[in-house]
Amino acid sequence: MESAEAMARDLQDLRKDCVLRDIIDHRAAESPDKVFAIFENGSQWTFATLRTKVRRVAAGLHACGVKPGDVVAGWLPNGPDALSVWFGVNYLGAIYAPINIAMRGKVLANIINNSGARLMIADATLIERLNDVDTGDLQRIIAVGTPTGHTPPALEIVDSSILDQADDSGLPDVTIEPWDTQLIIYTSGTTGPSKGVMTSSLHLRATATSFLYLRSDDRGLLSLPLFHVSGIGLAYRLLRIGGSCAVTDSFRTQTFWESVRRYNITTMTLLGAMAEFLLKTPVASEDANNPLRAINIVPFGRIAKEFGRRFGVDVYTSFNMTEVSNPIVSGLNPDAEGTCGRARDGVEARIVDENDFEVPTGAVGELVVRSDAPWTMTSGYYRDPEATARAWRNGWFHTGDAFRCDEAGNFYFVDRLKDAIRRRGENISTFEAEGAICEHPDVREAAVVGVPGAGGESDVLAVLAPVEGMEIDPVEMIEFLRPRMPHFMIPRYIRILPELPKTSSQKVQKHLLRDAAITPDTWDREAAGIEVKRERLMAREEQG
Repeated sequence: MESAEAMARDLQDLRKDCVLRDIIDHRAAESPDKVFAIFENGSQWTFATLRTKVRRVAAGLHACGVKPGDVVAGWLPNGPDALSVWFGVNYLGAIYAPINIAMRGKVLANIINNSGARLMIADATLIERLNDVDTGDLQRIIAVGTPTGHTPPALEIVDSSILDQADDSGLPDVTIEPWDTQLIIYTSGTTGPSKGVMTSSLHLRATATSFLYLRSDDRGLLSLPLFHVSGIGLAYRLLRIGGSCAVTDSFRTQTFWESVRRYNITTMTLLGAMAEFLLKTPVASEDANNPLRAINIVPFGRIAKEFGRRFGVDVYTSFNMTEVSNPIVSGLNPDAEGTCGRARDGVEARIVDENDFEVPTGAVGELVVRSDAPWTMTSGYYRDPEATARAWRNGWFHTGDAFRCDEAGNFYFVDRLKDAIRRRGENISTFEAEGAICEHPDVREAAVVGVPGAGGESDVLAVLAPVEGMEIDPVEMIEFLRPRMPHFMIPRYIRILPELPKTSSQKVQKHLLRDAAITPDTWDREAAGIEVKRERLMAREEQG
């Protein structure tokens, strides 16, 4: 039987391998001068610099009354602040709840209320969106930059200089356990508001260790947002193994290869649509002359194979959700088109029917997964026990996605069982989109469905029925929706019907709308020349 001393040593080693505070301290002591992060403004952080900045942020938060276990919300674009705030919150032993910078209206209110956060660190240009939003328990906002427009009078707004505390000697000496909740990452719901996925250090570590091809000399391009598990996961993986990253505010097709070569990028994750955008650029003789070594492309198909061949890079793929820890992974350059890979070590995966009984090989059903180690998948949805119970019924996490599996154990994604739409890497809740559309006084009812789009993803079709005697102008509808929902949720297509098709129990038959897809009477926003773009926010440049 293992002694108490040995168990304590094992636990200490585990903390050093997964708890963010312990990792930062260890890396700063082991490799103080090695560069960890490079930013678009030209600044660089070594591991020693990282630790100094993170401890200062933690000290500032501590001075604001933040205690271990408190939830702190962050609303920031990619950049130095997004990284130091996340790390600073976790270094203090508090829980970080990052919010998508595209959020607004009721979608934003639902997230703030669910988080219960009393303190938020936000880009100053976003704060005006809170004026007409129920901000729940929120009391104070630390503004990064200078606020524009009106700020909510009920909230205390303080400058972010409070987070640059030169004296960090008063930081509490907390012990953060591997199973403690580190993050609450919000992912779109399908039959209700967005849900907060509770994520522990062990959860992040399990995801990180599934990327077997990563090395300590790798540098990743961190262009995916630090409020999504994709961006968070890459930053954590590189920190944990002693790698490095170049942080950019977003993915841009036109400058992608310039960034890869300038920052000497060797690895990253590409969404299918991103890979397709890059493949549509003109072929050049220097395409394969780049430092990229190994990348993860999701989903995997013809585009991924072509990308690997043209740009001379090894390609892997996987299946992941915020709630789980990359349970399905592939080997190098998989042959089977459309595969997500096989269940990784430490994970069981099954495909089941609606009663959780396993379906025959090759048949389509829902993918359910579980891990052989505790805390390596989400412990549940924050302040939502009912949703947690539904997802974890019968001891398995239900992904809500339709899969099939071949005799060799390769898993293939078929479709989403839920109504969520995947567009440009964003999961869109049709429930929330329909709610925002129905705020229009001329809309009686609305149904939002996904229709085929580029890169194996979907575009948004909104089917509307007007109030009797009223007419709906699609152009006016787009303008109505701009301030009410994130850009990626705004429909590309609008179809107007006198009545939506329903079952005898008055449920909208979305499958009929989805099957009909783009009909001759469907209005196309892009064909009309109307652009909807994300609001680009530039991260605050460092002072000094």
